[in-house]
Amino acid sequence: MTDVASDVTRFPLPREVPYHPPSALMQLKDEGPLARVQLWDGSTPWLVTRYAEQVTLLADPRLSVNTANPGYPHAHAGSWERRNDNKGFIKMDDPSHSLQRRMLTSSFMTKRVEGMRPRIQQIVDGLIDDMLRTTPPVDLVQAFALPVPSLVICELLGVPYEEHGFFQQCSNAIVSQTMPGDQVAAAYADLMGYLQGLIEAKAANPADDLLSRLATEQVATGALTLKEAAVMGILILVGGHETTANMISLGTFTLLQHPDQLAELRASDDPALVNSTVEELLRLLTINIIGRRRVATADIEIAGTVIRAGEGVIVANDLGNYDESAFDDPFTFDLHRKARHHLAFGYGAHQCLGQQLARVELQVVYGTLYRRIPTLRLAVPAEQVPFKDDMTVYGAYELPVAW
Repeated sequence: MTDVASDVTRFPLPREVPYHPPSALMQLKDEGPLARVQLWDGSTPWLVTRYAEQVTLLADPRLSVNTANPGYPHAHAGSWERRNDNKGFIKMDDPSHSLQRRMLTSSFMTKRVEGMRPRIQQIVDGLIDDMLRTTPPVDLVQAFALPVPSLVICELLGVPYEEHGFFQQCSNAIVSQTMPGDQVAAAYADLMGYLQGLIEAKAANPADDLLSRLATEQVATGALTLKEAAVMGILILVGGHETTANMISLGTFTLLQHPDQLAELRASDDPALVNSTVEELLRLLTINIIGRRRVATADIEIAGTVIRAGEGVIVANDLGNYDESAFDDPFTFDLHRKARHHLAFGYGAHQCLGQQLARVELQVVYGTLYRRIPTLRLAVPAEQVPFKDDMTVYGAYELPVAW
């Protein structure tokens, strides 16, 4: 381990305001584009805090995503426990990464995702109907924010929605920063076993869904093993609902804390305003609070600093999305901001594969929920809403609302 000052900043840190990065990390950004931080295991990787350096490094092939490489900055004990496991293409370097990613690209192309918009609208309207038939208060997380992406991703993959309780439990363990490593590994193994069995069933009786295509086009041809296909399923199942669900709940909380902007969004019938609201909330909230993690495979000089081979690197996209050189007045929530160049989905070869699906889901949600329930409000004081400081993906554990 590299010798550093004993007062080096811990990472990650809890947010003081749910929709802004921690002030101590913002101070590091103000001091320079790179800083040392200390992780849960005492290691001290580099934290990249500014937009330009983040874009440069995320495009640099000398930074590896392979968690088995010595020096990789693991987010928690569960990540370290599984460092040598097959974790799928998001933890592979090229050319393996590109090869597997291309197997999924067609399922997430803009045209195909746009074709899902009417069904997503139907799902959103149906869940709002269900909410309106109940007596408030209602937990928006359980009644709406989780079911929307869960239903969408289950239909896309071909996973029975009746199993959503099981995979939600597994997902919570996988993204926890505090759960013991053996419990995280057990949850991952349970989900792996379930998906392997489902893919085998799809091979015998395929349907029009992504797991069936993996079974018949990749596993059957020997391009993927059954385990590799199941890992892909886990990545999509966990990533496809966990992130969007948190954006729905946290975005709603943020809009309720900014009533003027909410009123403008609710009153407008301009799809462009809905779209810009989605991009601005993605920038403002940046729910990946543990950063994009890499390890240098060669010495890299950037901003007057040399990152040595074998040193860990964390690209803090939430800080980059508050960099004044990329976004004027970044602490201001501006529905009209042109924020599409934000880094909420990462950057470079590993940029989020499902970002277009997430955008369409959020566009439908933000363009529908507040019009259908114009008097939507928090049912508890804002300071009583419990937030996910202990998870790798930020959001609200519950969001009690009334109308």
